[in-house]
Amino acid sequence: MSLPSLKEQLAALIAAPSVSCTQPRWDQSNRAVIELLATWLGDLGFACEIQEVAPGKANLLAVYGSGPGGLVLAGHSDTVPFDAALWHSDPLKLTEQGDRWVGLGVCDMKGFFPLIIEAVRGLLDQPFKQPLLVLATCDEESSMSGARALAEAGRPLGRAAVIGEPTGLKPIRLHKGIMMERIDILGQSGHSSDPTLGHSALEAMQDVLGELRALRAQWQREFSNPQFTVPTPTLNLGCIHGGDNPNRICGQCALEFDLRPLPGMDPEQLRAIIRGKLQPLAEQHQVRIDYMPLFPSVAPFEQAADSELVRLAERLSGHAAQSVAFATEAPYLQQLGCETIVLGPGDIACAHQPGEFLELARIDPTVQLLRQLIQHYCL
Repeated sequence: MSLPSLKEQLAALIAAPSVSCTQPRWDQSNRAVIELLATWLGDLGFACEIQEVAPGKANLLAVYGSGPGGLVLAGHSDTVPFDAALWHSDPLKLTEQGDRWVGLGVCDMKGFFPLIIEAVRGLLDQPFKQPLLVLATCDEESSMSGARALAEAGRPLGRAAVIGEPTGLKPIRLHKGIMMERIDILGQSGHSSDPTLGHSALEAMQDVLGELRALRAQWQREFSNPQFTVPTPTLNLGCIHGGDNPNRICGQCALEFDLRPLPGMDPEQLRAIIRGKLQPLAEQHQVRIDYMPLFPSVAPFEQAADSELVRLAERLSGHAAQSVAFATEAPYLQQLGCETIVLGPGDIACAHQPGEFLELARIDPTVQLLRQLIQHYCL
């Protein structure tokens, strides 16, 4: 069995572009990354299943061993877009710069997969009592369609799941959710000299903004979690567009905002509360108000502090479990019955930036930690 070395695997993954983006001109297929991983894991004896999610977009489920329970090691195969002019090296070429490897996705998070392979290679001479499942998803950086397709399929995966997003090798057991929303108001334009000639979408929007700010204040009174740097839910009024001329009653106005709920706050319930505030305003101002998500929401995530996986990860890593501000695929794996944490070798501070890197000093500790997790759950 002549697998490429860890560094050769990572170089090949970096060289296979797999940008995921809401802008079609940037968006790319992830099939090349999935096929590389399927080839290497297949050579190790994994049963590999490629799940097509959309044209050019696929997940990989690779299983070694059989039976209920077991461990899922999970990551996404896509990257964010990049601006090559801001990089000091070729973003699609793995380069070693001092004490780090540099390349697009090396930290977030293609680098996790060769580390999994390195960890499992040293254990294949032992019988697996429970399965090890390696999961690689598509489109985490945009729609999360890969993880959502997996959750919708409803197939149980394993007893525990570790997502290798960049956490500096510290276990993460909770993060906020993300909702990106849009409100469109359609009024009636007319000559501004006579207010009875129209229905102002802009004045209706002013009242909508007031209701959203009141809800934000209410939710920040009701919900707080001191484990987060920003302990309350946030609602950001991101952008607004409306009207066209001072002497016309404004006929249309649109608002886009984001809401980041804490664990324990259900996105669909929050939307229902917002809708309940909008309907009376539509009637009062005689306008039409449409409210919809820009993207499917990512739910908040929390894994119980006293769960087996959290306690094990704390012991193996030497760090108490923490929270992060960014969202991950964790809620979708939890839906499938896995105890779930986020734990990976990269640093979020360099993710999504030119010169993205992975410190060489993190490689051996990550391999050892993954090996111990596999031994605990599978051997």
